Amino acid sequence: MRAPLSWLREYVELPAEVTGRALAAKLIDAGLEVETVEQAGADITGPLVVGEVLTIEELTGFKKPIRYCTVNVGRANGTGEPQEIVCGATNFAVGDHVVVILPGGVLPGGFQIGARKTYGRMSAGMICSVTELGIGDDHSGILVLPPGTVPGDDAIELLGLRDDVLDIAVTPDRGYALSIRGIAREAATAYGVPFTDPAAVELPAGEGESYPAAIADPTACDRFVLREVRGFDPAARTPLRMQVRLFRAGMRPVSLAVDVTNYVMLELGQPLHAFDRAKLTGPIIVRRAAAGEKLETLDHVKRTLDAEDILITDDSGPISLAGTMGGLATEIDEKSADMVIEAAHFDEVGVARMVRRHKLHSEASYRFERGVDRELPLHASYRAARLLAELGGAEIVPGVTQAEAPVAARTVTMAAGHPGKVAGVAYDRATVVKRLEQVGCTVEGEDTLTVTPPSWRPDLGDPNDLAEEVIRLEGYENIPSRAPRPAAGRGLTPRQRLHRRVGRALAGAGYVEVLNYPFTAEKDADALLLPEGDARRRALRLANPMSEDEPLLRTTLLPGLLKSLARNVGRGFGDVALFETGLVFRPREGAPSRAPRLSVEHGPSAEDIASVDAALPDQPRRVGVVLAGEFEPSGWWGKGRPATWADAVEAARVVAREAGVELRVEADRHEPWHPGRCAALYAGDVLLGHAGELHPRTIKAYGLPPRTCAMELELDRLAGPGTVVAPPVSTYPVATQDVALVVDGAVPAARVETALRDGAGELLESVRLFDVYTGEQVGEGRKSLAYTLRFRAPDRTLTAEEAGAARDAAVAVATERTGAALRGA
Repeated sequence: MRAPLSWLREYVELPAEVTGRALAAKLIDAGLEVETVEQAGADITGPLVVGEVLTIEELTGFKKPIRYCTVNVGRANGTGEPQEIVCGATNFAVGDHVVVILPGGVLPGGFQIGARKTYGRMSAGMICSVTELGIGDDHSGILVLPPGTVPGDDAIELLGLRDDVLDIAVTPDRGYALSIRGIAREAATAYGVPFTDPAAVELPAGEGESYPAAIADPTACDRFVLREVRGFDPAARTPLRMQVRLFRAGMRPVSLAVDVTNYVMLELGQPLHAFDRAKLTGPIIVRRAAAGEKLETLDHVKRTLDAEDILITDDSGPISLAGTMGGLATEIDEKSADMVIEAAHFDEVGVARMVRRHKLHSEASYRFERGVDRELPLHASYRAARLLAELGGAEIVPGVTQAEAPVAARTVTMAAGHPGKVAGVAYDRATVVKRLEQVGCTVEGEDTLTVTPPSWRPDLGDPNDLAEEVIRLEGYENIPSRAPRPAAGRGLTPRQRLHRRVGRALAGAGYVEVLNYPFTAEKDADALLLPEGDARRRALRLANPMSEDEPLLRTTLLPGLLKSLARNVGRGFGDVALFETGLVFRPREGAPSRAPRLSVEHGPSAEDIASVDAALPDQPRRVGVVLAGEFEPSGWWGKGRPATWADAVEAARVVAREAGVELRVEADRHEPWHPGRCAALYAGDVLLGHAGELHPRTIKAYGLPPRTCAMELELDRLAGPGTVVAPPVSTYPVATQDVALVVDGAVPAARVETALRDGAGELLESVRLFDVYTGEQVGEGRKSLAYTLRFRAPDRTLTAEEAGAARDAAVAVATERTGAALRGA
C-alpha cells in the first residue's frame, strides 16, 4: 500500500514538522512494515509555474510537428513579457493553461532547463507533460490545466508535486492498513493526535430501495449494497489532484467514473464496482457458479467458471467475478451516463480460492482476501455517488438496495492481566483498556474484560490477538531483553548424550561430520546392489520433493555419504574420512501408503492420532562412516597407511565404546560391501550393522576411489547399561603372556579371541591380536594368530605359575572350541 503523506494529513492532525521518514519510524514501532519512503518531487526545482498560451505558430519544413508558442507566465520570469517556447506537442490550443518550467529549473531525473536556439527559434523554457512532471505515465501530450488557474502561480503547490509517499508491506492479518483510513488511524494513535474518519459520511435519511438485488448464497456474501446515479457526464475530467494521488498510490488514472471508484477504495479500503445501468437486465443476484458457466472479464479473457466461484449475475447470467473483476458485457465506457454502484462484503476464503483458481489477482481481491470492513458498503457507495455528482454532474437516485445475511456479533473474553503475562511486562487495566479502545474496541468489565472488536479488525479473534495490540502500541522496544531461564532439572536425555559422545569420539578419531539431505533417488538402490525384496528398497515417496531426481526418503545413510565422498574426491581431496548421524525412514509392513487427513472442525481423538501414527514409518537413528585414500598420512616421518576395512570396523568399535558395549565382529555377506571383506557387527545377539570394503561395482557407480570402505550401524540398538560403573584399577604389576595359535583359515579371529577370554578367567585384563601369518610353516589353508594376553590381580602380584596356568586354560578352551593348536608344539 502506497500512502501519500498529504492524503494522510487530511484525516489526522499530524504536527507540521512530521516528515514521511519520521512517520515511517513511528509506524514501524507500531508493527507496520514500511519498506520505503519515496520523496516524490524532491528533485523538482523551480521556477515551475502556470502559463497561458497566447499564440501558436506552426513551423514547417520538419519531419514532425513543431510549434512556436508565446506563453503568459505573469511576473514569474521577472519581466512580465510573454515567454517564447518551442514545443512538439499538439494537444493544446491558444487560451489553454499549461505548466511551464522556466530556464534554471530542474525536472525529475535531473533534467535541467535552459534557454537555447532550436528549430531556428529561441526557446526559453518548456511546456510540460504529466510524464515529465513525474505524476503520470500518459504520453498523449501536454498537461492542460482546468480553467480558473492564474498565470504565474506556483504549479508545484497547485498540483501537489512534492510529497512523501510511504510504501507499506501489509501483512495478511492487517487488511485495514490497505487504505488511507487505516494508516491514518495508526498515525493518529502513534502521535496521540485527533483522527477524522473518512468513512463517517452522513447518509440520507429515509432511503428506499434502489436497483433490485438479492443474495442467493449467504456463505458467499453477507452484505450487498447498490446505489444509482444518472445523467453523469462521460466527458468530465478527473481533477488533477485526484489524478496525482492515484498515481502516487500506484494506480493509473483512466476516467472520472473509474478513478472515483479506485479513489474511494484506496481511501476507505472498500472495493467498488460500477455497472452501466443500460447494460443490466433484471435483478442482480449474488450466487455460486453453475458448472459450465462462462464469463468474459474486463481483461478480454473468456473464463470457464468453477462451482465454487462467487458471481454477481443478472437475468443474462454472470456479469462479474465477485470482488475480483467485472464482466466485459456490463462495463462502463465513454458513453455511460447512468450507473449502478456496487459495494459488498464477500467471503474472504471464497475470493482467495477464486483468484488463485483463475490466476486473476486485482486490487479489489487483494483487499477482500485480507478482510474488508463489513460496515463500509453503505458509506463507501454513498461517498462514490456523491463524488460522481460533484465532479461529473450526475444525479444521485434516491434510495439504496441493501441485501444482508445475519452475522453474529464477535466478542472476546480476556483477563485484564493477560497482555502483561504474554509480554512479561506489567500493564495495568487502564493501559490495556486505553490501547484496545484506540484500535476501536469496546471494552467492558473489570478483572475479566469483554471486548467487542471493531468491524474493520476481523483479525481480532482471541485474547492473544488483543494482547498483541496492547503490546505493540505500548512499544516493543519497552519489553526488556532477558535471557530465558531454563527450568531446573532439565537437560539432555541419555540418548542425546550418547549421540553427542559418538560425534565427538568419531571427530577425535579423525572423521569429519557431514549433514546430507534425507532424500535419495531410485537408482541409488541399484548402485548399492540391493537385491529385490530388500527392505532398503521399500522407500516412501514425497508428494512435493525438493528435486525430482531425489523423490524418496532415505532408508540408509550410505547414498548421501558416498555422494559427499565423491564430491570431495572430485575437488582434489583424495584422503577423506567422513561420518554422519541421522534418521532413516523404514515403512512398516502393512502400513497405509498415505496418512489420513483429519478434520479441522475439532481436535484429534485418540483414534485419529493412532491412525496417523500407524501411517508413519519407523525412524531409527543411524551412524555411518566412509573413508578412502590414506588414513594415516605420509610425511617426513615416512610412508602413510591406506584406509582399509579394518579401519571401518574400528570406527564401529569407537562408537560402541561410547555406549559401554563390547562389540562382536563376524564375517558376513551383505550388500553393498565386498563379499569377502564384510563384517557383521553385533552387541550380544543383536545385529547392529555392517562394516568393511565396498563392492567394486558400487565404487564404480558412485565414482569413488578403489578400496573405499564404509560402516553403518543403528544407534538406537546400541543400548548400553543405564549407569556405567568404572572398573577397579589394580595397583599391582601386569603379567604378559604371548600365545600363537594355528587354526583353519576359515575360523574368524574374533571366535578365537572369545574362546581365549572365556578360558583365561577373571585374571585376564585384555587380549590383543598383534600378528596374522599364513605360509608354508603353518601349512596350506591354515593361519597363525598371535595374541598378547595381559593378566593382573586386584590384590597381589601374580606369580609366573599363576600367569602360566591362566594362559594354558585359555589355550585349552580355544583348542576345544576352534581346533587351534599351539604353534611350534
